[in-house]
Amino acid sequence: MRIALFGATGGTGTQVLEQALAAGHSVQALARDPGKLAPHEGLNVIQGDVLDQAATDACVQGADAVICVLGTKPGNEPVEAAGTERILAAMDKQGVRRLIAVSSMGVGDSIDQINLAFRVIMNLTLKRIMQAKEAQERLIMASATDWTIVRPGGLTDGPLTGAYAAGTDKSIKAKRVSRADVADFVVKQLTDDRYIRQAPAVS
Repeated sequence: MRIALFGATGGTGTQVLEQALAAGHSVQALARDPGKLAPHEGLNVIQGDVLDQAATDACVQGADAVICVLGTKPGNEPVEAAGTERILAAMDKQGVRRLIAVSSMGVGDSIDQINLAFRVIMNLTLKRIMQAKEAQERLIMASATDWTIVRPGGLTDGPLTGAYAAGTDKSIKAKRVSRADVADFVVKQLTDDRYIRQAPAVS
């Protein structure tokens, strides 16, 4: 498949990029600094910002599916909602339907799946980012796309293990999970329609 990837230079996005290419997909990635992405067969990097509609349109052009792994570092202006708004507009214009977006456990109806300690951290240090993810999810769920929202637990830089829990069962609680394992689940959604218009957790 031909994938439009947003957030490719982030921790999880890098793993998604590597695993998508390894699975034989071609990837068109939007990056403000293309130098952060090493050249690779099957990878086309477009320089630009997701908040630039023209650049986002160019990234989505010709894609079979879109993967959104937008993230914001604490202290920076959140881009999740505003960027997703532009991605959805590009998809609508170009007739691309499949969207896989990475959000977080604790967003929306997954709030009860995280423990009290993390809720406190969210309110103290991540409030603006979590609010942006809430808005992002609302935009996606209101769209006409065939969306899947992936909600991981606490992210680590550990290796790919495949030993993670995933699904929509609310008994799945937030635990540490490697970005590589989250990427494994994300890439698998390209060829699996069981979670279309659903928000599975990965932990």
